[in-house]
Amino acid sequence: MTATATTTTGRSRLWEYFHTEYQPGEQKLVRKIDFFILSFCCLSYFTNYLDRSNLNNAYVSGMKEDLGFVGDQLNQINTCFTIGYVVGQIPANLSLHYLKPRYFFPACMVIWACLTMVTASVNKPESIMAIRFFQGIAEATTFVGTHYILGSWYTESELGKRSGIFTASGLAGTMIGGFIQTGIYSSLHGRNGLPGWRWLFIMDGLITIPVALYGFLFFPDTPSTTSAFYLTESERALAVSRVPPVEDRSPISWTFFKNSFSSWFFWGFMVLWIIAGETESFSTNALLALYMKSHPTIKYSVAQLNNYPTGVPAAGIVSTLFWATLTDFLRGKRYLVGYFIAITGVATSAMILAASKDPTNPASTMIVFGAYYWAGAVYACQATFFAWANDALRYEPHMFRAIVLAGMNLGSNAVNAWWSIVFYGASMAPWFIRGMWAMIATSILLGIWTAVLSYSTVKYERARRAELSEGVGGLKNVNDEA
Repeated sequence: MTATATTTTGRSRLWEYFHTEYQPGEQKLVRKIDFFILSFCCLSYFTNYLDRSNLNNAYVSGMKEDLGFVGDQLNQINTCFTIGYVVGQIPANLSLHYLKPRYFFPACMVIWACLTMVTASVNKPESIMAIRFFQGIAEATTFVGTHYILGSWYTESELGKRSGIFTASGLAGTMIGGFIQTGIYSSLHGRNGLPGWRWLFIMDGLITIPVALYGFLFFPDTPSTTSAFYLTESERALAVSRVPPVEDRSPISWTFFKNSFSSWFFWGFMVLWIIAGETESFSTNALLALYMKSHPTIKYSVAQLNNYPTGVPAAGIVSTLFWATLTDFLRGKRYLVGYFIAITGVATSAMILAASKDPTNPASTMIVFGAYYWAGAVYACQATFFAWANDALRYEPHMFRAIVLAGMNLGSNAVNAWWSIVFYGASMAPWFIRGMWAMIATSILLGIWTAVLSYSTVKYERARRAELSEGVGGLKNVNDEA
């Protein structure tokens, strides 16, 4: 192909990407669901991460000293949350088959908001462990449930960007949480005898309640079950026609579960997210904040401890939106993110290991900050890998897709429940040497698994198209009974 032909093809694809051809009325429908679905999902995930990340913010803002934290109790609390989160994954996603999301999502939000506010009253770390376990159950459906909903409404060419926007909203909650804690600490610390970190839990819980009410009033459920007042009958029919028709039988049968859990889709994507989830460990375990808290030579203020780490989710937001948009433009080549993350994980770990050799050198601190900020870019895998699973399962039964999405998060968090203690315990600060080597190994494994899974999904898609072209009517559904 000549250079001119390549340029022309590139311009054509850019034109197609930014000038989508819609059916009559489709563009108006997309605008409506963009507004009502994305507004609620993004606000929900924003408050979700706000309520999660406040624990780390509170820890470095006086909670550690006030409650007498010792050893790795912070990691143990996160493990309790993760166990609850794992327990709730599949039941929560299957519940969407029987309970309307506009009732289920807001109810879960109210529960976790109340538990967040209750955290302000605790007097020992063990109490937070119990609260966080039940909070994990309440939050179990937020991430994977939303990806299930997005996959139910949006076409393959639309999904990546929406998944990216949704994921970025959670990162915004993490980022803004630091600034909120700084503001609360400076304005409410000591008010009514409460330290600033207790006010943080109260305020975060109060912020969540109005979002839950908004979802109850306006969330449209799924295309086949929606009764949203702002969608006309023709728009509802159009919404159903935009996604591939699949048989949606009740999943409660041994055959369904047997075939689901023996499917290569289930294990392929679950292992992908187990590996990729651990490449986020630098960010999800607040390693930069713990590094600053235990810095060998510098004593950081409370404001600095809360504000400086916000650069990590900021990098994640930019990376997430960039890769989500790019992989949409490249017609769903989500696997490219796996290679980017593999390189990032190896490079950032090596930078921190090198810095640990000369810990009192000012250049060492700069290298560590740069590494952790760059490592925030791995958050891009959340949107792209779940969009990848939604793309691959577009022609499968809805509840099998729900099982795979839930299984991905279940597997990742089941490993993370002990991974953070073994490799990133708070007592290992500031250098987490063991964790750096674990990150290098995990990143290399991610690159290998990405190659294996991308080969398998491409091969499957070719076989499906071949059967359809021969009039067979598609590949056998995963829960077809023998």
